[in-house]
Amino acid sequence: MKSNKLIRRIMKRNKWKHSVLMVSLGSLLFFMGCKNTSSSTNSKKIKEMSSTIKESDFGFSIDDFKNLNPDYPSFVSLDDTTPEDKKWVKLEDMSDEFEFWDSSKWFKSTWNYEVPVYMSTSDINSGVINGELWIKATLNESNPEGRWFQTARIHSKAKIKYPMYTEARIKSSYISAYNTYWLNNGDINNRDEIDIIENNAKPSCDGCQPDFPNKMNSQYFHADSSMSPETIRNASNFSNTYLSNANPQKGVKWNEDYHVFGVWWKDSKHIQFYLNGEPAGAVVVGEDRSGEIYHGREFTRDLEIIFDLWTNEADYLGGLPPKKDLNDDTINTMRIDWVRTWTLEDL
Repeated sequence: MKSNKLIRRIMKRNKWKHSVLMVSLGSLLFFMGCKNTSSSTNSKKIKEMSSTIKESDFGFSIDDFKNLNPDYPSFVSLDDTTPEDKKWVKLEDMSDEFEFWDSSKWFKSTWNYEVPVYMSTSDINSGVINGELWIKATLNESNPEGRWFQTARIHSKAKIKYPMYTEARIKSSYISAYNTYWLNNGDINNRDEIDIIENNAKPSCDGCQPDFPNKMNSQYFHADSSMSPETIRNASNFSNTYLSNANPQKGVKWNEDYHVFGVWWKDSKHIQFYLNGEPAGAVVVGEDRSGEIYHGREFTRDLEIIFDLWTNEADYLGGLPPKKDLNDDTINTMRIDWVRTWTLEDL
């Protein structure tokens, strides 16, 4: 991790105390990702340390969060860990302020999840209005196979490979459904996949997912039909209650306001998540949620950005929404204010 170089850089900055604390948190999350432990054990460790973390403000002020530079990844304005010999270069093909629907950048797909999801290209379920990309779940019981949850999925036409960073400002729907922002190579079978978020702000299952309204469901998948096991995965789920005290989004539920979610895909193995400008957990490709480590696994594919809204009856996903919720336009819509993507290039 080039820790000596990182510490020297931190010591040069004025906010020394804040930086050391942030690096300690990031390192601990990364270390737990590297350990041969289960994701449930990792989650327990994160919760145990949160009692200390959440009481620290890391030296941030509210003004720090009000003055994030939109020309760079959000964390650059707070704790700039960009390598000293690199620079961030905006990738316009995978960035959008959503002033209009740009068909040169985005397309809608119709491959479905399990019943009752029905992916539609209808303007009823997605589009751009008032400077936002929106995806709406509607009730349509005339769809085949009992697919009454009609919704949409939006893909970027461009693809990208590491090193890169992408972030989006998103407000979740308030129905029991996953509001997603993720990277994939366009294949459900042989794939490299980074799920930045799969957020459910209103789980319907009876008390089974009480943390979901504040919890980032962030993970990776690596699937290759020529390998055994064919699919491996691991998660690093972070709660917004762990954010620094000065962060105005600390503890704010996903449906109550917009949050900025991001990921720094560093190399073929290392993936760092961000929330509202702060580090929010990490995963290492090859480390499986079972606790096994598969050293030969790595990401090699170019990936596209995807947004969608979907649901499932399983309790571990939060359960299905009541059908009446899909008729309520005040809660049935996921909103994306903007998405911005950068590549990391040599100076």
